Amino acid sequence: MFVDQVKIYVEAGDGGDGCVSFRREKFVPQGGPDGGDGGRGGNIIFEVDPQLSTLVDLRYQQHYVVKHGGHGSGHNSSGRGSEDRVIAVPVGTLVRDFKTGEMLGDLVMPGQRMVAAKGGKGGRGNSRFKTAVRQAPVDAEPGEPGESRWLTLELKLLADVALVGFPNAGKSSLMAAMTRANPKVGAYPFTTLHPNLGVATWHDAKRRAFHVTIADVPGLIEGAHEGKGLGIRFLKHLERTTVLLHLVDVSIMAMNDPVTDFEIIRDEMIQYDEKMSQKPFFVAATKIDIVEDSEKLNHLRGYCEGRQIPFFEVSSASAVGVQPLIRTLGLAVVKYRKTQATVLKSDADEVS
Repeated sequence: MFVDQVKIYVEAGDGGDGCVSFRREKFVPQGGPDGGDGGRGGNIIFEVDPQLSTLVDLRYQQHYVVKHGGHGSGHNSSGRGSEDRVIAVPVGTLVRDFKTGEMLGDLVMPGQRMVAAKGGKGGRGNSRFKTAVRQAPVDAEPGEPGESRWLTLELKLLADVALVGFPNAGKSSLMAAMTRANPKVGAYPFTTLHPNLGVATWHDAKRRAFHVTIADVPGLIEGAHEGKGLGIRFLKHLERTTVLLHLVDVSIMAMNDPVTDFEIIRDEMIQYDEKMSQKPFFVAATKIDIVEDSEKLNHLRGYCEGRQIPFFEVSSASAVGVQPLIRTLGLAVVKYRKTQATVLKSDADEVS
C-alpha cells in the first residue's frame, strides 16, 4: 500500500529528577551532600531509510513515546539516561508541525537524521549546589519535560524523471519497458493509483553504466490542479523531479487530439506550480505499434518540431525507441547534476 501522508504524535522522555541525599557512614558524622543527577530523557529521531518508499508503517502506529530518564540517587549516582527511539522514514519525507504547519525538516539524503522531539535534561542533585558557605544544601532540580507534539509527515518522491500524461497514455507500460519495475498495467483509466519508482540503466560511449530513477505518476486530467481526479495528491510528486516526460497516446484507441492532450496536462502542471515550466521536458508519442494512420502522430510531431520540443516515438510492446529515449533522458539528468554541482561549489566558495 502506498501512503504519502500521515499524522503522528511524538513524545520524548522527561529528564529524571536530581536527588537530595547526604553521605551517612560510620565515623563520618558530617558527611556532605551526595545526591546524584537525573538521567536524560530519550529523543525521538527520524532517520532516512533508502529501502522504504512509503509511510505505510506510520499509518498504523500513530503514537511514539519514549521512556523518562532515571532519577538520581545517593552516593552521587546519576540516573540512567533513556534510549533514543529511531523511526525510519523514506527519502523525500517532509516534516511539519501539525498545529502551525511550520516546516521542521526535509529529509532527502539516505541516513539523514532529524530530532523530532528532544528529550528533557536531567535535574541536578544536591551535591551540585554545595559551596564554601552551603555545606549541606537541600536543593535539587526536577528533570526537564521532554518535547511532545503532533506532526504531519508528507512524502514527495525523489526521482530523476517523471512520466506524466492522461490516464491510459501508456505510462505504466513504458515504465515496465524502461526499468525492472512491475507496475500494474491495464486497458482502463486510472490503472495506476499510486506512484511507482523504477531504475533505468544506460551506457555512454565508454560503456560506463549510468542509472536514472523514473517515477510513474498516476494519470492526470483537466482540473487536476484543483483536485479533480487524483489531482493535487500526486501533482506534488513532480516537484522534486529533474526531467518531465510527457506521454501522449497516438494509437487508434486515442479519442482526443494529441496536441490538445499535451497542452492540457502541461497547463495543469504549470497552474499547480509555475516552477514546472522551468524543468526540462520531452514529449513521447506512445503505442506507435497500433497506429491506424499517421495523422495524429504527424500532427504531434509537427507541433513539437515547430516549438523545438524534443520528440520521441515509442512502443512499449515492441520496445521500439525505448533505448534512445532512456539515453536522452539520462544525458539530460547528468547535465542537470553537473549544473547543480557547479552551483553548490560556487555557493561554497562564496561562504568561504
